[in-house]
Amino acid sequence: MAIITSPHDTIAIPEMSITERLIAGLEGQGDAVVLTDGPTGRSLTAAALEDAVRRLAGGLIDRGLKRGDVLALMAPNVPEYAVVFHGTAFAGGTVTTVNPTYTAHEVRKQLTDSGATWLVTVPMFLDTARAAAEGTKVSQIAVIGEAPEATPLTALMGDPLGAQVPVDLERDIVVLPYSSGTTGLPKGVMLSNRNMVANVDQTLAALPIEKGESTVAFLPFFHIYGMNVLMNAFLAGGGALVTMPRFELELFLQLIPRHGVKKLYLVPPVVLALAKHPMVDEHDLSSVKQLISGAAPLGGDVADAAAKRLGAVTTQAYGMTELSPVSHATPLARPKSGASGVAIANTECRIVDLETGEDCAPGGEGELWVRGPQVMLGYLNNAEATAATITEDGWLRTGDLAVADEDGYFFMRERVKELIKVKGFQVAPAELEAELLAHDAITDCAVLGKPDDESGEVPVAFVVAQDGAGLSAEDVTAFLAGRLSSYKVPRDVRLVDEIPKSASGKILRRVLRDGLA
Repeated sequence: MAIITSPHDTIAIPEMSITERLIAGLEGQGDAVVLTDGPTGRSLTAAALEDAVRRLAGGLIDRGLKRGDVLALMAPNVPEYAVVFHGTAFAGGTVTTVNPTYTAHEVRKQLTDSGATWLVTVPMFLDTARAAAEGTKVSQIAVIGEAPEATPLTALMGDPLGAQVPVDLERDIVVLPYSSGTTGLPKGVMLSNRNMVANVDQTLAALPIEKGESTVAFLPFFHIYGMNVLMNAFLAGGGALVTMPRFELELFLQLIPRHGVKKLYLVPPVVLALAKHPMVDEHDLSSVKQLISGAAPLGGDVADAAAKRLGAVTTQAYGMTELSPVSHATPLARPKSGASGVAIANTECRIVDLETGEDCAPGGEGELWVRGPQVMLGYLNNAEATAATITEDGWLRTGDLAVADEDGYFFMRERVKELIKVKGFQVAPAELEAELLAHDAITDCAVLGKPDDESGEVPVAFVVAQDGAGLSAEDVTAFLAGRLSSYKVPRDVRLVDEIPKSASGKILRRVLRDGLA
């Protein structure tokens, strides 16, 4: 077995809950502002955040919340999101985070599967929440803010809870996010306090922050990247967050100089905007020193273009919901173009050949397997999927193809299920997308395979062109023909207005696939 270990020193994982870890990070900050609502400027200090968490925990217990009860949190990024999340966790409950843009039908599925008995939302989504709760176990609905005939979050506040409700740090579920469903039905990912705290400290060791530094938090808190890397790790590390309920490029660019942001936590579509959008030149982004991209592969050309334009370093990290989420990150002092980084502390990796099941030789491409304290407990109500994902000796099969170089840097290739097989040759959509984005007139793109009688599958490219570029499908094919092997070049190029993406920035290939003819 060829195990690739982390180059980082092993770290001690604190024996505490995720909320105790947050409170430890807030200690000594007092009146320092740690959460600011970007659009309005409304803010919470460290002391106010801790007090609100403790009072909500006390109030939830007074209203009957018991250890292990599930509260569904369906809200955009606002300062109170951290209050509800940690108030529930401090009271011994489980938080299932819900995409607020879901339909009532989609929300109801999650409420039913998770067994949620509480639901907290915002006025904008109250009607959806009420419709979704019908026929489920949800008996109490509250809103952040005020709405007619609705219980406001402030009414749930009680006497401050002095200490964490005792929980099993390793086995009790503290958070239950649902996997994106881009390659299958959404599944509840069971994460313990041990998982979350381990990854907070692993992330801070790999991506250290300065006390008091700020960043813009537009990555949704319902998604594990925004949740544990920003809402938890950044705050626990002594940082401050400026929240955005939804991503708006102009406001995002305004908030960066306003708050002196040094690090930006991004997804590839936003890195692409920073590299190519003309609006970027209208704002002073000189404070930015590092762009950290995750959630999906980022092409080296785009990464380098964004870095050059901003005078910053672009680095990538890798993770997934099932890993709480981070397993790899690129050291700022040793960036490598196109790499997703090295294994973070306390993390082991293998690259496993898809055909033989054996470990690949150095430089060989195979499925990435990961083992460490951040590996999930399993999928809720789905022992079969859990067994297919986690081996008996604790290795998590990521479903992602990767290559590791001689320095221990990992390069992510593609989701195993998204590989295109052309006449027996494997074609990775991420490779083609990176090449397409090297074209000056292409602002976004996506590639997927479609069945073909002669070749088995052939690649199809969906391309968004810059306004006024006059780009044709033939132009795209000719551009790629000079850069790729012939079997990789898409013969079917479709010019579209936009590429559908999930809230976390992942391409929704199933939406594009539904439109294939």
